[in-house]
Amino acid sequence: MPLTLGQHTQNRPRPHSGDHQTRWLASRFMPDSVPPARSELSDPPRPDSSPAVADLVLPCKDEAPALMGLLPRVPPEFHVVVVDNGSVDDTASVARALGATVVSESRPGYGAAVHAGVVASTHDYVAVMDGDGSFDPSELLPLLDDVRSGRADIGVGRRRPVSSRVWPWHARLGNALIVAWLRRRIRMRAHDIAPMRVCRREALLELDVRDRRFGYPVELLQRLTVADWRVSERDVAYHPRAEGTRSKVSGSVKGTLRTARDFYRVLR
Repeated sequence: MPLTLGQHTQNRPRPHSGDHQTRWLASRFMPDSVPPARSELSDPPRPDSSPAVADLVLPCKDEAPALMGLLPRVPPEFHVVVVDNGSVDDTASVARALGATVVSESRPGYGAAVHAGVVASTHDYVAVMDGDGSFDPSELLPLLDDVRSGRADIGVGRRRPVSSRVWPWHARLGNALIVAWLRRRIRMRAHDIAPMRVCRREALLELDVRDRRFGYPVELLQRLTVADWRVSERDVAYHPRAEGTRSKVSGSVKGTLRTARDFYRVLR
Protein backbone atom coordinates (compact mmCIF):
# COMPACT_ATOMS: atom_id res chain seq x y z
CA MET A 1 0.00 0.00 0.00
CA PRO A 2 1.24 3.55 -0.69
CA LEU A 3 2.57 5.36 2.33
CA THR A 4 1.56 8.90 3.26
CA LEU A 5 3.92 10.30 5.85
CA GLY A 6 3.01 12.81 8.51
CA GLN A 7 3.10 16.46 7.54
CA HIS A 8 5.81 18.77 8.73
CA THR A 9 6.23 22.53 8.57
CA GLN A 10 9.53 24.32 8.94
CA ASN A 11 9.50 28.03 9.75
CA ARG A 12 12.68 29.51 8.40
CA PRO A 13 13.67 33.18 8.20
CA ARG A 14 13.41 34.97 4.89
CA PRO A 15 16.68 36.28 3.46
CA HIS A 16 17.83 39.87 3.89
CA SER A 17 17.75 41.88 0.67
CA GLY A 18 20.92 43.71 1.61
CA ASP A 19 23.20 40.79 0.94
CA HIS A 20 26.38 41.99 -0.82
CA GLN A 21 26.12 39.50 -3.67
CA THR A 22 22.49 40.35 -4.25
CA ARG A 23 23.25 44.09 -4.35
CA TRP A 24 26.05 43.50 -6.86
CA LEU A 25 23.79 41.42 -9.10
CA ALA A 26 21.03 43.98 -8.86
CA SER A 27 23.38 46.72 -10.04
CA ARG A 28 24.70 44.45 -12.80
CA PHE A 29 21.50 42.98 -14.21
CA MET A 30 18.51 45.19 -13.43
CA PRO A 31 16.88 46.99 -16.38
CA ASP A 32 18.91 50.24 -16.00
CA SER A 33 21.97 48.36 -17.26
CA VAL A 34 22.53 47.13 -20.80
CA PRO A 35 21.34 43.50 -20.86
CA PRO A 36 23.95 40.99 -21.98
CA ALA A 37 23.30 38.98 -25.13
CA ARG A 38 21.25 35.85 -24.57
CA SER A 39 22.32 32.56 -26.07
CA GLU A 40 19.71 30.23 -27.48
CA LEU A 41 21.90 27.27 -26.58
CA SER A 42 21.98 25.41 -23.30
CA ASP A 43 25.06 25.51 -21.14
CA PRO A 44 27.47 22.64 -21.91
CA PRO A 45 27.77 19.90 -19.30
CA ARG A 46 30.39 20.65 -16.66
CA PRO A 47 32.31 18.34 -14.32
CA ASP A 48 30.49 18.17 -10.98
CA SER A 49 32.81 18.73 -8.03
CA SER A 50 30.05 20.02 -5.71
CA PRO A 51 28.50 18.12 -2.78
CA ALA A 52 25.18 18.04 -4.63
CA VAL A 53 23.24 14.77 -4.67
CA ALA A 54 20.24 16.06 -6.63
CA ASP A 55 19.33 18.55 -9.31
CA LEU A 56 16.80 21.30 -8.65
CA VAL A 57 14.87 22.28 -11.76
CA LEU A 58 13.47 25.82 -11.76
CA PRO A 59 11.17 26.56 -14.71
CA CYS A 60 11.44 30.31 -15.24
CA LYS A 61 10.06 33.07 -17.41
CA ASP A 62 11.14 36.60 -16.48
CA GLU A 63 12.21 35.66 -12.96
CA ALA A 64 15.53 37.57 -12.74
CA PRO A 65 14.54 39.58 -9.63
CA ALA A 66 13.39 36.41 -7.85
CA LEU A 67 16.50 34.40 -8.72
CA MET A 68 18.80 37.00 -7.16
CA GLY A 69 17.28 36.27 -3.77
CA LEU A 70 16.44 32.60 -4.29
CA LEU A 71 19.58 30.96 -5.69
CA PRO A 72 21.93 31.94 -2.84
CA ARG A 73 19.53 30.15 -0.45
CA VAL A 74 19.51 26.78 -2.25
CA PRO A 75 21.11 24.09 -0.04
CA PRO A 76 24.40 22.62 -1.31
CA GLU A 77 22.71 19.23 -1.73
CA PHE A 78 21.10 20.61 -4.90
CA HIS A 79 22.64 21.70 -8.19
CA VAL A 80 20.32 24.23 -9.80
CA VAL A 81 19.11 23.87 -13.38
CA VAL A 82 17.28 27.01 -14.50
CA VAL A 83 15.10 26.51 -17.57
CA ASP A 84 14.65 29.81 -19.39
CA ASN A 85 11.24 29.52 -21.03
CA GLY A 86 11.21 32.59 -23.26
CA SER A 87 12.34 35.28 -20.83
CA VAL A 88 12.82 38.84 -22.06
CA ASP A 89 14.66 39.93 -18.90
CA ASP A 90 18.04 38.79 -17.55
CA THR A 91 16.87 35.48 -16.07
CA ALA A 92 19.60 33.47 -17.82
CA SER A 93 22.40 35.93 -17.01
CA VAL A 94 21.49 36.14 -13.33
CA ALA A 95 21.25 32.33 -13.09
CA ARG A 96 24.68 31.83 -14.68
CA ALA A 97 26.27 34.47 -12.46
CA LEU A 98 25.00 32.58 -9.42
CA GLY A 99 26.36 29.21 -10.59
CA ALA A 100 23.27 27.57 -12.08
CA THR A 101 23.19 25.57 -15.27
CA VAL A 102 20.90 27.31 -17.77
CA VAL A 103 18.78 25.43 -20.29
CA SER A 104 16.88 27.33 -22.99
CA GLU A 105 13.44 25.90 -23.84
CA SER A 106 11.72 27.73 -26.70
CA ARG A 107 8.45 25.82 -26.52
CA PRO A 108 6.16 27.74 -24.14
CA GLY A 109 4.56 25.96 -21.21
CA TYR A 110 5.28 24.80 -17.68
CA GLY A 111 5.44 21.15 -18.67
CA ALA A 112 7.84 21.88 -21.53
CA ALA A 113 10.18 23.74 -19.19
CA VAL A 114 10.06 21.07 -16.48
CA HIS A 115 10.66 18.24 -18.94
CA ALA A 116 13.63 20.06 -20.49
CA GLY A 117 15.14 20.55 -17.05
CA VAL A 118 14.66 16.93 -16.02
CA VAL A 119 16.26 15.72 -19.27
CA ALA A 120 19.22 18.07 -18.71
CA SER A 121 19.70 16.92 -15.10
CA THR A 122 22.57 14.57 -14.29
CA HIS A 123 22.02 13.39 -10.70
CA ASP A 124 20.02 10.36 -9.60
CA TYR A 125 17.50 12.55 -7.80
CA VAL A 126 15.64 15.55 -9.18
CA ALA A 127 13.57 18.24 -7.48
CA VAL A 128 11.19 20.71 -9.09
CA MET A 129 10.07 24.02 -7.63
CA ASP A 130 8.82 27.37 -8.91
CA GLY A 131 11.54 29.97 -9.39
CA ASP A 132 9.47 32.94 -8.23
CA GLY A 133 10.71 33.07 -4.64
CA SER A 134 7.44 31.83 -3.14
CA PHE A 135 9.04 28.74 -1.57
CA ASP A 136 11.96 28.20 0.79
CA PRO A 137 14.34 25.77 -0.99
CA SER A 138 15.56 24.40 2.36
CA GLU A 139 12.15 22.75 2.72
CA LEU A 140 13.15 20.43 -0.10
CA LEU A 141 15.62 18.67 2.20
CA PRO A 142 13.05 16.60 4.19
CA LEU A 143 11.42 15.58 0.89
CA LEU A 144 14.80 14.51 -0.49
CA ASP A 145 15.50 12.53 2.67
CA ASP A 146 12.16 10.73 2.42
CA VAL A 147 13.07 9.51 -1.07
CA ARG A 148 16.76 8.76 -0.48
CA SER A 149 15.93 6.76 2.66
CA GLY A 150 13.45 4.62 0.75
CA ARG A 151 10.45 5.74 2.82
CA ALA A 152 8.74 7.14 -0.28
CA ASP A 153 8.99 7.14 -4.06
CA ILE A 154 8.21 10.85 -4.23
CA GLY A 155 8.18 13.64 -1.69
CA VAL A 156 5.72 16.48 -2.32
CA GLY A 157 4.92 19.76 -0.62
CA ARG A 158 1.51 20.95 0.52
CA ARG A 159 1.19 24.73 0.43
CA ARG A 160 0.43 26.57 3.65
CA PRO A 161 0.07 30.30 2.85
CA VAL A 162 1.81 32.64 5.27
CA SER A 163 -1.03 35.13 4.81
CA SER A 164 -4.47 35.26 3.20
CA ARG A 165 -3.17 37.51 0.41
CA VAL A 166 -0.59 35.02 -0.89
CA TRP A 167 -2.99 32.65 -2.66
CA PRO A 168 -5.82 34.40 -4.61
CA TRP A 169 -9.28 32.94 -4.09
CA HIS A 170 -9.73 31.93 -7.72
CA ALA A 171 -6.44 30.00 -7.81
CA ARG A 172 -7.09 28.36 -4.45
CA LEU A 173 -10.60 27.32 -5.47
CA GLY A 174 -9.41 25.85 -8.75
CA ASN A 175 -6.68 23.91 -6.97
CA ALA A 176 -9.14 22.55 -4.40
CA LEU A 177 -11.52 21.33 -7.09
CA ILE A 178 -8.78 19.53 -9.02
CA VAL A 179 -7.42 17.88 -5.88
CA ALA A 180 -10.90 16.80 -4.75
CA TRP A 181 -11.55 15.23 -8.15
CA LEU A 182 -8.26 13.32 -8.09
CA ARG A 183 -8.74 12.13 -4.52
CA ARG A 184 -12.24 10.87 -5.27
CA ARG A 185 -11.67 9.49 -8.78
CA ILE A 186 -8.32 7.73 -8.46
CA ARG A 187 -7.78 7.77 -4.67
CA MET A 188 -4.84 10.16 -4.88
CA ARG A 189 -3.36 10.63 -1.42
CA ALA A 190 -1.83 14.10 -1.78
CA HIS A 191 -3.74 17.26 -0.82
CA ASP A 192 -2.09 19.64 -3.30
CA ILE A 193 -0.77 19.44 -6.87
CA ALA A 194 2.85 18.95 -5.81
CA PRO A 195 4.23 22.51 -6.20
CA MET A 196 7.47 21.21 -4.66
CA ARG A 197 8.55 17.65 -5.33
CA VAL A 198 11.53 15.29 -5.25
CA CYS A 199 11.91 11.85 -6.80
CA ARG A 200 14.33 9.68 -8.72
CA ARG A 201 15.09 11.13 -12.15
CA GLU A 202 14.90 7.87 -14.11
CA ALA A 203 11.65 6.86 -12.43
CA LEU A 204 10.14 10.22 -13.34
CA LEU A 205 11.16 9.87 -16.98
CA GLU A 206 9.73 6.34 -17.05
CA LEU A 207 6.32 7.71 -16.02
CA ASP A 208 6.27 9.36 -19.46
CA VAL A 209 4.34 12.48 -18.48
CA ARG A 210 3.37 14.06 -21.81
CA ASP A 211 1.54 17.30 -21.07
CA ARG A 212 3.74 20.30 -21.85
CA ARG A 213 1.55 23.04 -20.44
CA PHE A 214 0.07 23.67 -16.98
CA GLY A 215 -1.57 20.26 -16.91
CA TYR A 216 1.83 18.61 -16.27
CA PRO A 217 1.56 18.29 -12.46
CA VAL A 218 -1.97 16.92 -12.69
CA GLU A 219 -0.93 14.27 -15.21
CA LEU A 220 2.10 13.48 -13.04
CA LEU A 221 -0.11 12.87 -10.00
CA GLN A 222 -2.47 10.69 -12.02
CA ARG A 223 0.33 8.56 -13.40
CA LEU A 224 2.19 8.08 -10.13
CA THR A 225 -1.05 7.19 -8.33
CA VAL A 226 -1.91 4.56 -10.95
CA ALA A 227 1.69 3.28 -10.71
CA ASP A 228 1.18 2.86 -6.93
CA TRP A 229 4.03 5.17 -5.94
CA ARG A 230 4.50 5.74 -2.22
CA VAL A 231 3.90 9.42 -1.51
CA SER A 232 5.34 11.51 1.30
CA GLU A 233 3.56 14.84 1.78
CA ARG A 234 4.85 17.64 4.00
CA ASP A 235 3.58 21.12 4.69
CA VAL A 236 5.64 23.90 3.09
CA ALA A 237 5.33 27.63 3.67
CA TYR A 238 3.86 29.55 0.72
CA HIS A 239 5.24 33.10 0.57
CA PRO A 240 4.44 36.07 -1.66
CA ARG A 241 6.24 36.11 -4.99
CA ALA A 242 9.42 38.14 -5.24
CA GLU A 243 8.88 41.83 -5.89
CA GLY A 244 9.08 42.69 -9.58
CA THR A 245 7.62 39.36 -10.80
CA ARG A 246 4.11 38.31 -11.79
CA SER A 247 2.44 34.91 -11.68
CA LYS A 248 1.51 33.38 -15.03
CA VAL A 249 -1.18 31.32 -13.27
CA SER A 250 -2.67 32.99 -10.19
CA GLY A 251 -1.81 36.58 -11.10
CA SER A 252 -5.21 37.02 -12.75
CA VAL A 253 -8.56 35.32 -13.17
CA LYS A 254 -7.69 34.88 -16.86
CA GLY A 255 -4.49 33.05 -15.96
CA THR A 256 -6.36 30.77 -13.58
CA LEU A 257 -8.97 29.97 -16.23
CA ARG A 258 -6.25 29.16 -18.76
CA THR A 259 -4.64 26.81 -16.26
CA ALA A 260 -8.01 25.21 -15.46
CA ARG A 261 -8.45 24.55 -19.18
CA ASP A 262 -5.08 22.74 -19.28
CA PHE A 263 -6.05 20.73 -16.19
CA TYR A 264 -9.35 19.73 -17.77
CA ARG A 265 -7.64 18.47 -20.91
CA VAL A 266 -5.51 16.16 -18.78
CA LEU A 267 -8.40 14.95 -16.65
CA ARG A 268 -10.66 13.95 -19.55
